[in-house]
Amino acid sequence: MSPEKINTETKFELQTPQQTAPAAERVAQSGSPDALPGSKPVSEPVKTQKPRRAFMPAFWTIASVLSLVINLILILVLVLVGRELFILKAMVGDNLLGGLYTNFIYMDQAHIKTNITVADTIPINFTLPISQDTVVVLTQDTRIKGAMVNLTSGGVSINSPANIILPAGTNLPVHLELNVPVTTNVPININVPVDIPLQETELHKPFIGLQQVVAPFYQMLWPQIKAPQDVPLCKTLSLFCGFYFQK
Repeated sequence: MSPEKINTETKFELQTPQQTAPAAERVAQSGSPDALPGSKPVSEPVKTQKPRRAFMPAFWTIASVLSLVINLILILVLVLVGRELFILKAMVGDNLLGGLYTNFIYMDQAHIKTNITVADTIPINFTLPISQDTVVVLTQDTRIKGAMVNLTSGGVSINSPANIILPAGTNLPVHLELNVPVTTNVPININVPVDIPLQETELHKPFIGLQQVVAPFYQMLWPQIKAPQDVPLCKTLSLFCGFYFQK
C-alpha cells in the first residue's frame, strides 16, 4: 500500500460522529447520497403541505379583493338609493300605503246618498167615515111638503104647515154623518231621498279590519316625515342634507 492511501483511510476512520453528522446533512441537502461511502441515505421531507401553504395566501387575497369590491358596490347602491329616499317613500308610503289607509277611513265615514224613484200603482179599498157640518147647494127646485111656516104681516100672524118650493141654487147648511166606501187604484211617481251612513251598516267591521292590516306597514315608513327638514339629524346637518337629498 502506498503511503497516501494509508493516510487517507486513517483520517476517515478517526472522524468523530459530531464531525460526520454535518457532512451527512450536507449530503442529504445536496441530494447526492453517494458523496460519503457507507452513509445511510436520508429520507426527503414530506412535500404534501407545500401546495396548501401556497394556495391559502392566494385564496385570502382573492377573497379580500372580492369582498372589497362587493362592499364598494353596495355602498354605491346605498348612496344612489339614499338620494331617492324621499321619492321612494312618497311612492310607497304616501301614495300606496298611505292612500289605502286614508281611503279606508274615508270609506268607513262615507254616506250613501241618492234619490230612489218610485213609480207604481197602489190599489186602495177602504171605508171613509164622514162626520162634519157643511153647506150644500140645491141643483134644482125642491118641494118640501108639510113645512111649518111662520108669517107675520100687517098685524096678521100665520103659523101653520104648508107646502113650499125651494128654488135651485139655494144654500142649505147641513150636517153629514155617513160612511163612504172607497175602492180605487192610485198611481204614484215620487222621488225618495236616501241617506245611509256606512258606519251603521255591516260594512263598518270590514273597513276597520282593512285599516288595521295596512296601519303597521304605513307607520313603519314614518308618515310624519315628508321632507329632509323633518329628519332630526338634518336639523343640525341642514347643509349636507340639502345637498344630498336635492331633487
